[in-house]
Amino acid sequence: MWNRKFGRKADHRKAMLRNQATDLILKGKIETTEMKAMDLRSVVDELITLGKKGDLASRRLAASYLKAVTNKDGKTAVSVLFDELAPKYADRSGGYTKVSKTYFRKGDNAPMAIIELN
Repeated sequence: MWNRKFGRKADHRKAMLRNQATDLILKGKIETTEMKAMDLRSVVDELITLGKKGDLASRRLAASYLKAVTNKDGKTAVSVLFDELAPKYADRSGGYTKVSKTYFRKGDNAPMAIIELN
């Protein structure tokens, strides 16, 4: 499997994906470039699969990856993942996210996309 580098070092790239995964879980939809959305899709799918397991080890793994921020309701990303998203996708075996291409960004003409939870 090929990993995109996005012109960043490994620690910056991992931090970017962690931030975007946390935002997607908390908000349900974010806008980013098309390639970042494609990479983010696999990260979020793995996190939701962890949430579906529901045991303590899975919760700790997800907590070690996601940022410790809260949404407007005061829930953390880990609690949203395990309490809301995992039961929602309990009968599904994959394909938890949808990437929709939108427009080309003014300035550098990068293709933009919206990634959202189905």
